[in-house]
Amino acid sequence: MARYVVIGGGIVGLATAHRIILDRPDAEVTVLEKEHRLAAHQTGHNSGVIHAGVYYKPGSLKAELCRAGSRSMVDFCAEQDIPVQRCGKLIVATDEAELPRLRALHERALANRLPVRLLTPAEAAEYEPAVRCVEALRVESTGIVDFTAVCTALATLAEKAGARIRLGARVTGVSTRRGGPAGAEELVVTSTAGEVVADVLVNCAGLHADRVARLAGVTPSARIVPFRGEYYELRPERRDLVRGLIYPVPDPQFPFLGVHLTRMIDGTVHAGPNAVLALAREGYSWGRVNLRELADAVTYPGLWRLARRHLGYGLTEVRRSLSRQLFAASLARLVPDLTVRDLVPSAAGVRAQAIARDGSLVDDFLIVAAHRQVHVLNAPSPAATSSLEIAKHIVARLPE
Repeated sequence: MARYVVIGGGIVGLATAHRIILDRPDAEVTVLEKEHRLAAHQTGHNSGVIHAGVYYKPGSLKAELCRAGSRSMVDFCAEQDIPVQRCGKLIVATDEAELPRLRALHERALANRLPVRLLTPAEAAEYEPAVRCVEALRVESTGIVDFTAVCTALATLAEKAGARIRLGARVTGVSTRRGGPAGAEELVVTSTAGEVVADVLVNCAGLHADRVARLAGVTPSARIVPFRGEYYELRPERRDLVRGLIYPVPDPQFPFLGVHLTRMIDGTVHAGPNAVLALAREGYSWGRVNLRELADAVTYPGLWRLARRHLGYGLTEVRRSLSRQLFAASLARLVPDLTVRDLVPSAAGVRAQAIARDGSLVDDFLIVAAHRQVHVLNAPSPAATSSLEIAKHIVARLPE
């Protein structure tokens, strides 16, 4: 009976543990999560969007797993009685200069075999009466869900099938020793909750994935740099301005999508995220600083090269972080009736973004297999959407 240890109790780690149990019923599976609750970081701060896969390069892992994941996630939620909606979204061009990018996005979506269509302003208004645009792209298969609820269901199913989930178990070391059947090599994972001996290790540690890889003797090709996504939400009396999801046309020269409007599964409407360098890997505010982690980021050549390339964009994000007025102005490009008085602060999230030494963002999911180990080294959005498919991809690469 093979023994598996999964590091990380977010949605990718729990989906992987569940998939191992499904595919290998005789397996012994242990999940180690350093926090005292599941889904404490990226999953628990997720915007709840089930992405269709519009933005991703055709044929990439992101494109393939997101398209499949948007279906399997909805099916899983239906099976588990988790509320989910296929609300669709609009990506809107607010001026003529954005039209070539919107139409290129339309072509990419068609190449990814997605149900999309271009809309006139009048047609867009049928979906979102408050929106202003010169043209819009309607993406029918986008949905919304509570990914923390998905995690709870995955954990329950995994534990019922025999998996062990240890909370408060921060991994501090990974070593090997002889001691398995017939003297075979086995892995010893040391944590603050004790040791786990395993034959196979899966690293789904999110914000700390590169560190865990190094503990396990694997040198990552990129480093995790944390970016804080800052959100507001609309006051209850103004939520009727947004029926579903409203996104701007992304500029491929810049690394993030830009602020957008998202109706959540609970009926609230979130606005954001802004994106700024976090001062700690779990830096959910300007006041949360970890000097060691900050030094790790700012001394990394890849971050400096990225910053030089996008200096103006980065300064705009910082100014918007410090000014609710600027944040509101960005949203008003999409929905002119929105004002600064309509916004109240909401919880921030932190994105674990892998950056290569040359300063490029690792654009695709980065999943690296080593000897009896698999490390998920880059799994930002749409990882939650794709989590059930990422799990299948990982488990197919694991030794028996």
